[in-house]
Amino acid sequence: MASSSSTQISSEISDFIEAAGLLEYDPEAITRIYAGHPQRLFRRFWQTLVPIGLYLLGVGFDWLIQRLKDPEVARARAKEAADLVASLGPAFIKAGQALSTRPDIVPPLLLEELAQLQDQLPGFESALAMACIEEDLGAPVSTIYAQLDPEPISAASLGQVHRGVLHSGENVAVKVQRPGLREQITLDLYIVRNIAAWLNRNVGLIRSDLVALIDELGRRVFEEMDYCNEASNAERFAALHAQNPRIAVPRIYREATSRRVLTMEWIDGVKLTNLEAVRQLGFDPDDMVQVGVDCSLQQLLEHGFFHADPHPGNLLALADGRLAYLDFGMMSEVSRESRTGLIQAVVHLVNRNFSKLSKDFVSLGFLAEDVNLEPIVPAFETVFGQALEQGVSRMDFKAVTDDLSGVMYRFPFRVPPYYALIIRSLVTLEGIALSVDPDFKILGAAYPYFARRLMEDPDPSLRQSLKEMLFDGEVFRWQRLDNLVASAAQGTALDLDGLLDQVISFLFSDNGGLLRRQLVEAAVENLDDLAWQTTLSLSRRLPQRLQALQPPGLRQWSQEHQEGGGDLLLTLEPIRQLMRILVALPGFEPQMLLNRVPRLLAEPGLRGMGRDLARGLAERGLVRLLRDVLVSDRNRTVQPA
Repeated sequence: MASSSSTQISSEISDFIEAAGLLEYDPEAITRIYAGHPQRLFRRFWQTLVPIGLYLLGVGFDWLIQRLKDPEVARARAKEAADLVASLGPAFIKAGQALSTRPDIVPPLLLEELAQLQDQLPGFESALAMACIEEDLGAPVSTIYAQLDPEPISAASLGQVHRGVLHSGENVAVKVQRPGLREQITLDLYIVRNIAAWLNRNVGLIRSDLVALIDELGRRVFEEMDYCNEASNAERFAALHAQNPRIAVPRIYREATSRRVLTMEWIDGVKLTNLEAVRQLGFDPDDMVQVGVDCSLQQLLEHGFFHADPHPGNLLALADGRLAYLDFGMMSEVSRESRTGLIQAVVHLVNRNFSKLSKDFVSLGFLAEDVNLEPIVPAFETVFGQALEQGVSRMDFKAVTDDLSGVMYRFPFRVPPYYALIIRSLVTLEGIALSVDPDFKILGAAYPYFARRLMEDPDPSLRQSLKEMLFDGEVFRWQRLDNLVASAAQGTALDLDGLLDQVISFLFSDNGGLLRRQLVEAAVENLDDLAWQTTLSLSRRLPQRLQALQPPGLRQWSQEHQEGGGDLLLTLEPIRQLMRILVALPGFEPQMLLNRVPRLLAEPGLRGMGRDLARGLAERGLVRLLRDVLVSDRNRTVQPA
């Protein structure tokens, strides 16, 4: 018996060591470690499946007696589920947080409760933390740090943070991973993955691939457990925002960083949600929130590398007016194609083109290519139609995402991982902003950035989207351009020079063909009028007898213009509209246009417009000659003097 027990303990220690050595998420390797040892699995199953089973029995009983129809009972059960998940350990907390961004899988009520899951656990013994530091960094704590507080200042599911001082005098924050975390995470992931596989095989109502979801979660958790990876994320984030004087990122001390220990610069600041403390620093909380919104949009739409967990504890207002980002364990990337696709979707949303919007969801990976979009289009109209009545800048993001969650739950949507993290990031950011300004609208704050990207980005796909935004068939909608430019000007750091260059590039691009044609047609009409106006002016100086010989067409044209008020000024409507919009922009100067004259003269498209202008004037002149001079002369009787 003792020999059997000793063998079992030896086997579990071997599993423990093997799991601790896994540097990347590998479901096959995890299966090899745990599949042959049912005793350990049974213990963890007992710890997890028994409370889960009891909870499901209670929910089933409520469903049978129809208690779940009571909103308060349903809400209480959803909160109980979130509390249960939090009690089961780090892997279940991470799984619950991942599911909180999956409206295609989770009903809306449970979605709300899971979204409030707190990634907070009690700290572990300081002796274990010190031992971990010494083991990973290969030196006594006293030789690495001049001082290190034994008690943690905060603790989460993956580790805890201690305050310290380096021998060089810099104040630092030292994050230390929980002992045995990798082993516990791998065991729980193995259990949860097998539960997911069983659900996919036996529950037909579940459309999404739960195993793929768990594998994605596993990869992210393993990345988050590698503090070297977090250090690289922080350094990359700092490099991307190095030119932004309002953003701060803690420095990483690589010589005191390892896979389980992260040493970074200590940042003194106050949470954005502590309004009074922010004001005591001498700053407007609204301004600090706008800095965070602009930075988040730049992360999402420009860099494609974004902080996926901007909760209040990770965003601090500093005494020098900067906004500090902390904790770079949960980062994500958005491909350029996806970023462009998101902006295109916004264009189709603004234009109320719900048919194209549904196709955007296909190209972005939300819907399979063979999905029937016909019933989805009216669902989008229902969700977005009323919300757009007050304009995109006044849309209630939370209400719209809640309604959209219902659509995603009813139809065969598959939420891409990057989108789930984007929604989590924006919802968290909006929650912070709402604590500062109850009337804050995240889409209203975001639209100027979308507009600026649409106006300034040379990407061919966005040039096509700009055309869709500005043209209604063959008609150029100046009001839309006015609204777009006005929105772009609301944002910070509008690049006027870049905007003017993009206007010129758009004008002479394939997408600007309709606008070039309108300019040429307007020029032909106005120059033709000017020519007749000049002819009329000269004819009035002739003797009265000769004035009687002028063509009837010219006399009729003269009468019409006199009756219309005699406004014979040369007015090219497209140019006038464009100048009105540009002059209204803050910082615009006419010299900016004069500086671009050499470029305009060098554009091959300008020569094409010149040829079209000459052809148009020649055609008009020929028509007038035939209609107003030659044809009229045949029927005209000249009265003797």
